[in-house]
Amino acid sequence: MSKATIVAPSRQQFGSPVFDELGMERDPDNLYLQTIDAILHAAEILELPHHVQVILAQPKNEIMVHFPVRMDDGHHALFKGYRVQHNNALGPYKGGLRYHPEVGLDDVKTLAALMTMKCSLVRIPFGGGKGGIKCDPRGLSETELRRVTRRFVSAIASQIGPDVDIPAPDVGTNAQVMAWFADTYMNITRDKESVDAIGVVTGKPVEFGGSVGREKATGQGVIDVLAEMMPEVGLEMKSSSCSVLGFGNVGSWAAKLWAERGGKVLAVMDHTGAIYNDQGLDVFAVDEYVRQNRGVAGFEKTPHGADAITEEQFYQTQVDVFIPAALEQMITSEKAELIDCKLIAEAANAPTTPAGERLLLERGIEILPAILCSAGGVTVSYFEWIQNRSQVYWDAERVDEELNRHMVLAARRVQLARHRYNVDLRTAAYIAALDAIGKVYKLRGIFP
Repeated sequence: MSKATIVAPSRQQFGSPVFDELGMERDPDNLYLQTIDAILHAAEILELPHHVQVILAQPKNEIMVHFPVRMDDGHHALFKGYRVQHNNALGPYKGGLRYHPEVGLDDVKTLAALMTMKCSLVRIPFGGGKGGIKCDPRGLSETELRRVTRRFVSAIASQIGPDVDIPAPDVGTNAQVMAWFADTYMNITRDKESVDAIGVVTGKPVEFGGSVGREKATGQGVIDVLAEMMPEVGLEMKSSSCSVLGFGNVGSWAAKLWAERGGKVLAVMDHTGAIYNDQGLDVFAVDEYVRQNRGVAGFEKTPHGADAITEEQFYQTQVDVFIPAALEQMITSEKAELIDCKLIAEAANAPTTPAGERLLLERGIEILPAILCSAGGVTVSYFEWIQNRSQVYWDAERVDEELNRHMVLAARRVQLARHRYNVDLRTAAYIAALDAIGKVYKLRGIFP
C-alpha cells in the first residue's frame, strides 16, 4: 500500500452502459449515481456478468410512507419515512435507520447499496437496506420520539422482520429507539409469539436482547482495520497522531480506542466547533463534555487543555491519520486541498466526494474506504442477530475476538484485490465485495 502504487480512477464519470440501458441520469452531484457508478466500474474490472450489474444498479424495493403523529401540544404532524431494500442475494436486508432533517430517497438508496457491499465484504449473510425518517430528533420530546418510532414501525411492519429486513441504529437513533422499535413490532405482528421476533432490529440495549460491544463496534472496526493496514505505509498506531471529524458514537469511540492504543488525537471537529492540542487531547474528557453539552464547542474553556480552532485550521492540522466520522460528502475538493495526512480512514459512509477523492489520491494520500472501515457496526449487529436467534449470549471477549477476525480478513481481501488489479483501495474493496455476490448469483441463477 505504498504511495508509489496508488492508482487513481482514470475513466470518465458514468462510463457504464447500464446507465443508458436503465434510463438513469448522469448527474455528477447525485450521491446515489456516484456510488453506483463506482460499483459498476469495479464490476467491469471484475468482469461481473452484465445481468448482475443491472440488478445491482437499482434497489429491489423502495418504500416510502407518510404517517401522522400526535405531538405534545395536541396537534398532529405528518412525517415522511423511508425503507430501501437494495439487494438480498446473500441474506435478509440489513441496515441502519436514521432520523435527520435532510433524510431523502437518494441518500437512503445510496446507504442501502453501500450496505450490500459492506455485508458482502465482511462475509456476513445479509443484504443491504437502509431507512430513515425526515425529522429533527433534537426538536422532539422523548414521548414524541417514541410515538414517531412506533408509528413508523406500524407503517412498515409487513415489510420487515428478523428473516426479512433487520434495521439498526444510525444517525439520530440509538439503543432506546431500537427498544421502542422492537417492542412495537413484537406487539403488532403475527411474529409476536415467536422468540425470534426480538431480532427484528439490532443495536438494542443489552438488557433487552442487545449484544455487548455493539455501541463501540463501528469505532472498534475502524481501529482494527487501521492496525492491520497502517504498517504498509510505515505507520504504527502507538507513535502516530490523528484528527477526527465528527464526535458522535463512531468518532468518539474511534478516538478513545486510538488513545488507548497509545496514539495521540490532536484535533476534533463537530457541528459546533473544533478543538486542538498539540500534545494530544484528553478524548475521554472530550467525550464526557460532548455527552453533557451536545458538542465540542466550549471545551477549550475547561481545564483539560485545548484551543479552539477554525474549520480551516482543523483540516490543515498535520496528522498521520485523518478519520472522517460525520455525514456523507463532507470532504470536497476544497477540503481535500487542505488535509495534511498520510492516510484517511472513512469511519462515516461516503464522506469523500469523487472530486475530493481524486485530488487526495493525486496528492499521495491513501483512503481506506467506508465499506471496509465502518463495517464493524453491521458485523456486531450480525452477532446480536445470531445471539437473539440462538438465545445464547456472548461475552465481550468473544465479541471483540470475532469482530477483529472479520475486520482483519476483510482488510486482507481488499489488499489482495488491490495488488491483483492495480486499483485504488475503494475500487479494490468493491471488487472484493462483488466477487462474493457474483459467485452467489452464479450458483442461484435468476428466477424463474
